[in-house]
Amino acid sequence: MVHRKILALCISVGAALWATPALVHPHVFAEAKLKITVGEDGTVKNLSHIWRFDDVFSDTVLFEFDKDQDGKINAAEEADISKTITDSTGDYNYFEAVDDNGKDVKMARPANLHGTFDGKILIVTFDNAPVEPMIIKGKVSFGIYDPTFYTSIDFVDDSDLSITGLKPSCKPAIIRPDGDEAIAANQSKLTDAFFSDPQGTDVSKIFATRMEITCNQ
Repeated sequence: MVHRKILALCISVGAALWATPALVHPHVFAEAKLKITVGEDGTVKNLSHIWRFDDVFSDTVLFEFDKDQDGKINAAEEADISKTITDSTGDYNYFEAVDDNGKDVKMARPANLHGTFDGKILIVTFDNAPVEPMIIKGKVSFGIYDPTFYTSIDFVDDSDLSITGLKPSCKPAIIRPDGDEAIAANQSKLTDAFFSDPQGTDVSKIFATRMEITCNQ
């Protein structure tokens, strides 16, 4: 069942939390920040992420991983959370939507993903880069989305999605798709079979905020 697979991705917090496949809408919410670093040679060197999850989901994760039930997450429990997130999101390219002139870019496994708590709020941080060297040229984009449509991750402010090292000939723009327009443009894809695909779909990608970079070279 699609939502049981999504459950593993969203940190194994208990099957009782899941809706039926017919109820496809986000259940977990997170505010994101993303900083992209480009090197002098024009290649993408690093994507630095911060995800701040909603309090309900944070409470659930705390309950699930607080093995000694002291109301806090110790170092061992934090390591368990971090490994679970790293392993599960790997099946979904770590929720990263990176496009290189119309081609999806595979992202490397983060070496430093951490799931920590700020008070009782779960915060996930990690850095990674494309598996293969990616040069910023033509038209590229960077964003975050959950293909299972279970988690809604978005940038509150345009400034939460930033880039450094970009050449003057390349111009960034923050794109926030209009929901109605996105649905209308993709109506033929939005069938029951599409939503029931156990591998997840790209439906949430059409709604995802992204940084789109156009280079005139």
